[in-house]
Amino acid sequence: MTLEPLPTAPPEPPHDAHHLGFALPRPRRLSRRRLAAVAVVVLALATVAFVVGYLPHLEARQAVERGARAASSAVRRVEVITPKVMSSARDLLLPGSVQPLEETVVYARANGYVRRWLVDIGDHVRGGQLLAEVDTPELDQELAAARAQAAQAQAAVIQARANRDLSRTELARYERLAPVGVATEQELAQRRARAVVDEAGVRVAEANAASQEANISRLTQLKSFARVVAPFDGVVTQRSIDRGALVTAGNSTPLFRVVAMDPVRVFVQVPQDVAPSVRAGTAAKVLVREYPGVTFEGKVARAAGALDATSRTMNTEVRVPNPAGKLLPGMYAQASLSLSVPHRVLTVPATSLLSDAKGSRVAVVGDDGRLRLVTVEVERDTGSAVELASGLTGTERVVRIGNPSLADGMAVEVASDFAQGPSTATGG
Repeated sequence: MTLEPLPTAPPEPPHDAHHLGFALPRPRRLSRRRLAAVAVVVLALATVAFVVGYLPHLEARQAVERGARAASSAVRRVEVITPKVMSSARDLLLPGSVQPLEETVVYARANGYVRRWLVDIGDHVRGGQLLAEVDTPELDQELAAARAQAAQAQAAVIQARANRDLSRTELARYERLAPVGVATEQELAQRRARAVVDEAGVRVAEANAASQEANISRLTQLKSFARVVAPFDGVVTQRSIDRGALVTAGNSTPLFRVVAMDPVRVFVQVPQDVAPSVRAGTAAKVLVREYPGVTFEGKVARAAGALDATSRTMNTEVRVPNPAGKLLPGMYAQASLSLSVPHRVLTVPATSLLSDAKGSRVAVVGDDGRLRLVTVEVERDTGSAVELASGLTGTERVVRIGNPSLADGMAVEVASDFAQGPSTATGG
């Protein structure tokens, strides 16, 4: 049996022809001439874009660089001022506290019971004025016993003196009898010893009597403390007792608090820079917000003479007359003082100061027209101006407006409109 070849399928028509029903013509290829023309057109367009876009930008950049080089090579114009010498006097307005000239708490010096009190808070008292009375029954009994003991001591003195006089008489008799043999030497010695003992007995009795008198004086003094009196002129600010209250001697039972309010003391803290200028008698003005427009005249009475290690200030007392009692202890006040600065101070506009990592500096124009950056020490910054304690002599030409671009050795030109000396120092 022979195998027959399988029938082959007829070739499928092209895809387009199968769908479109007819055969498409082959695409036409561009010629070399047309490709060259397209390339020339693209190159022309790129050239035009380069000329229109990049060349103006390059020209502008070159113009900026030329301007920068011209600016850097040109001499900068600056305005200068001359530092102004400040007055040595400096006005200070310092906060303070009003304190009384004297203040004390009155305590009882005798044990007893309050019989009566005569003053209350707010009362003005005079030194030695009676404030209260205290009944002291136990002290009265001690005083009576001490007086009785003193009487016994006086009687003992009289007795001792009588014995002494008798011993002296007997001694004189035996001194006459012993030489003639009527009395023995032993009896004479006994009489002499007795006379010495009786003489000593008189001294002991007199000393005991003096001791009793001293005890009476002590108790009498304590009894006088039953009358509580004011220690000085002032005002009673506290009363802590009532009638019948038990009081004991010592500082455990306060009776009254008395303060002296004329004059008063105002304590202020003076800063270190003017502390050496504080002198007793310096005029001061005290202001209190409760009395607007009223100025209390006072004077510096004393100063601590040392600075506080924490605040670097010196405690200073201003004493102010207070006859009307307007200034009350504990009030907040402000004291105005005019103190001189112990060193020379110059002022320049705040715009002249350059502050950076190298410290505070100002730019000074030298005689050769070049800048010199000078380190200065700032004393005080008032906002529009800066007070300098060191670094300048006062004759320099300081650049009025400083900026970080200024450098040592830079050549500058001084603007003639502002190089006018001290009169321009108040500007800026």
